[in-house]
Amino acid sequence: MLKPQPFVTRVAFTASDRPEAQEARARLVRRYGEASEAEAQVIVALGGDGFMLETLHRHIPESPPIYGMNRGSVGFLMNEYSEDGLLERVNAAERAVIHPLRMRARDLHGQSHEALAINEVSLLRQTRQTAKLRISIDEKVRLAELSCDGALVATPAGSTAYNLSAHGPIIPLDARVLALTPISAFRPRRWRGALLPHTAKVAFEILEADKRPVSAVADNLEVRDVLTVEVAEDRSIGLTMLFDAGRSLEERVLAEQFSA
Repeated sequence: MLKPQPFVTRVAFTASDRPEAQEARARLVRRYGEASEAEAQVIVALGGDGFMLETLHRHIPESPPIYGMNRGSVGFLMNEYSEDGLLERVNAAERAVIHPLRMRARDLHGQSHEALAINEVSLLRQTRQTAKLRISIDEKVRLAELSCDGALVATPAGSTAYNLSAHGPIIPLDARVLALTPISAFRPRRWRGALLPHTAKVAFEILEADKRPVSAVADNLEVRDVLTVEVAEDRSIGLTMLFDAGRSLEERVLAEQFSA
């Protein structure tokens, strides 16, 4: 039997730079008061999806529950904005726990870089030249050469973002798989990507890296002129997002598959 969650009374508010987000934060603080982020049971993030990702990143590794309200544009990861009944909504909210990807990249200058990605790790060509990638899964070469604009590895939570725009599959949150999706593949032209077990370790080797430079992006952190990139899920980190009852992230991912 699950232990009931303690009733949330201590909330901290954080907002993006958008004027509507800052104004909403001021009104909510006046109405509900505010705890420090260190003392709060839940952090309320006001902005768009990008700000939600920033807030989640900023609170690794302590990872308190984040309840987002949309004061941005898209808002797929956010709840509808309303100033009424906030504590009741937070306490009735459904939890979604997601695990980020860990990217390890080495560039042409021999420097190593490491970053976490909640949505996806993407490789993108830097110039007019098509990128050429060699892709290995668990140390076995699966695609010796992919000519493309790039490729990405997406988490289930990120499968409805850049991955979907690149015609990758939408993945239910509990599916325990990752999406490996090409971006404008030229050769092999018919390759549409793969679904991988969440334990898979994906390695990219950039071919002709000096002639065909490639950057690697983990959410909002970019590393340019990469030579190799390794991507794997980090299940030691669990990030908790809160969604209004009946509007869980699982429901949104499912509904997205039937949207026009």
